[in-house]
Amino acid sequence: MPTERFTFPGHAKDHLAARLDLPEGPHLATALLAHCFTCGKDVIAARRIAARLTSHGIAVLRFDFTGLGHSSGEFENTSFSSNVDDLIAAAATLAARGMAPSLLIGHSLGGAAVLRAAHNIPSSKAVVTIGAPFDPAHVAHNFGDALEMIDRDGVGEVDLGGRTIRIGRDFLDDVKAETLAEDIATLDRALLVLHAPRDAIVGIENATEIFVAAKHPKSFVTLDDADHLITGAKDADYAADVIASWAGRYLDLKHPAPPIGAPEGVTRVSEVDPDGFLQDVNAGPKHHVLADEPESYGGTDRGLTPYQLLAAGLGACTSMTIRMYARRKKWPLEHVSVDVTHNRVHAQDAGVDGGPLDEFTRVITLRGELDDAQRKRLREIADKCPVHKSLEAGATIKTELTQEAEAAST
Repeated sequence: MPTERFTFPGHAKDHLAARLDLPEGPHLATALLAHCFTCGKDVIAARRIAARLTSHGIAVLRFDFTGLGHSSGEFENTSFSSNVDDLIAAAATLAARGMAPSLLIGHSLGGAAVLRAAHNIPSSKAVVTIGAPFDPAHVAHNFGDALEMIDRDGVGEVDLGGRTIRIGRDFLDDVKAETLAEDIATLDRALLVLHAPRDAIVGIENATEIFVAAKHPKSFVTLDDADHLITGAKDADYAADVIASWAGRYLDLKHPAPPIGAPEGVTRVSEVDPDGFLQDVNAGPKHHVLADEPESYGGTDRGLTPYQLLAAGLGACTSMTIRMYARRKKWPLEHVSVDVTHNRVHAQDAGVDGGPLDEFTRVITLRGELDDAQRKRLREIADKCPVHKSLEAGATIKTELTQEAEAAST
């Protein structure tokens, strides 16, 4: 996915480092993503969610809050309220670019922040929380013995997930004073709550309280045995898939007309992870499948293989062609199924000259009160399917190579 890196002024005019992930095709909507407490814009969950949404035509802005990651400022001088203000500043930056966010996504304390910020981001239509606390004060229980130091010295060092950070008294006082019950009750936006029952940092009871406090439309999806930071690739991908599918129901995704010369639109394939073979396949504006390789070939076996996709195209086209003919003839065909297998065979075995070639075998099952003549005719019609003809005749493949560098501006 193309990416633009830039900075924008946060609540205290510090330079906040942002990453805007853009769709490779048409831009249909924009999401603003708030990362988990003390994390950064490049954590696994944020990257996976951004990649999945961009494949749906949704641009994603993720940024480091004040004092974190590549952003300037001191984190110990921030608070929950200042994080909310940073989110509002990020939304204003997007709006100034003509990309006002319609989807807000927040992870952990970032989830609490988007629930509060949504009221000040009028373009937002849908909100997603991931492992979010019902009250911001919930995070304070992770500070342990540092609470006494913060109270005494005004700042203290806290170990969170193996990272040592400095927390100021203002932050602690602010989160203790905050409550989100009214913000959630008056959200007036579609809400999706994602939470893992085994979350050891923010308990599942928080998701229950958020869900109960919210008005419809609202949805809750469990992340099963995922950890709080969604560090597992499969868990992150699952969360990303759920968000992408759910968001399409509530965002005004206006798909452009297909380009001239491509009546069925563009089939776009984009790799999910460069370390494996998993691919996002988006056919036109609405349809998505996964392509992959078996584990024995270095894949993760989470999608159809390329040849299975090709076999699926032949099988689907065969079934549709048979149905179209039987419908026109008003024959009593109740159901069609087509089993397709693919194999590499020697040319001489197929009665032709040359080297190895691909062989597809179709087993067609027709159910209904059809006589022998009708069944024979439908068997003949199967060979009329356009994909069958394309495979038999061969095809010309034109390939163009484009080079797309990451854009950067300040």
